[in-house]
Amino acid sequence: MGKKVLVTGGCGFLGSHVCEYYIQQGDKVVSYDNMTKNELKRTGFAADEARVHNWNYLKKLGVDLVKADVRNFEELMDHAKGCDYIIHTAAQPAMTISWEDPRLDITTNVMGTFNVLEAARTMKIPVACCATVHVYGNEINNTLKEESNKYVRHPVGIDELHPTLEGVLTPLHASKAAGDIYTRVFIDTYKLEAASFRLTGIYGTRQFGGEDHGWVANFAIRAAVGWPCVMYGNGKQVRDIIYATDVCRAFDAFYKTRKPGIYNIGGGPRTAISLLECIDILEDILGKKPEVKFEADRHGDLRYFICDIAKAKKLLGWEPQVMPREGIGKLMDWIQQNIEIFKGG
Repeated sequence: MGKKVLVTGGCGFLGSHVCEYYIQQGDKVVSYDNMTKNELKRTGFAADEARVHNWNYLKKLGVDLVKADVRNFEELMDHAKGCDYIIHTAAQPAMTISWEDPRLDITTNVMGTFNVLEAARTMKIPVACCATVHVYGNEINNTLKEESNKYVRHPVGIDELHPTLEGVLTPLHASKAAGDIYTRVFIDTYKLEAASFRLTGIYGTRQFGGEDHGWVANFAIRAAVGWPCVMYGNGKQVRDIIYATDVCRAFDAFYKTRKPGIYNIGGGPRTAISLLECIDILEDILGKKPEVKFEADRHGDLRYFICDIAKAKKLLGWEPQVMPREGIGKLMDWIQQNIEIFKGG
């Protein structure tokens, strides 16, 4: 008999992969998602069609679909009953939206995460939450050197002991750091089996990436459609990008090991690419160089992050498997199969 997994934000990009991962293992999966269009309305894609794409995909797989909001604790509790594991991917993830609507940002990322942790505590079940490497702030920008097509730093990797919230901050920094801290609080105070994953550069199929969030997918989509790829800054910004299924494996590794704590979850140095290097990969895949347009730096942006993933390797027995060329190739195949959604804004 398989377990029952509740996935908040289950119809989002990462959440849909988590739902698929567990349904394929024979588990019962509940996708809990408010189906917001806050990001999609800004992309230029066919927002209505894009929003239901993952819902329809998961419905065919047999996932139990619930339209509800993590900010509603009573509703969340109703659907958490009988579950064996909660994976919390629901979020307001965009720095730009956090400036423009800080109330949406704090209620979603802080109260939403608190509600999920409290539900897990009440039900006495493990929970994994999605934080972000943005909790470290952007003071890291002042430790970089420039090469011809990327920023570099020594030491290369950044671990969980690195100071947080340094540099110029935005509401997103505050809200995601608060969720990260609350996960630690529930571990320390209530002995909850919980993990906070500080994620970086997630990408993969079913990602409707826009300029606000999801840059690898955004570049791939724009390259496929023939729109210019917009870079804010000089394009030398670096992330250790990680394919969605590798994150799913990390969630599963935590469930199996039950080692509570804070984890940097990224690709590590092997998957680190700059924005300019991503354009080179897209040129290799498409056989033509995507058009690139440069704009000024954005407030609060982090120019470099490469995870030191030694802690996750040691305690969870996890490490990523999908390398950038393979992962971006899979992403591009999916985009080309669904090209009309992206042209239809």
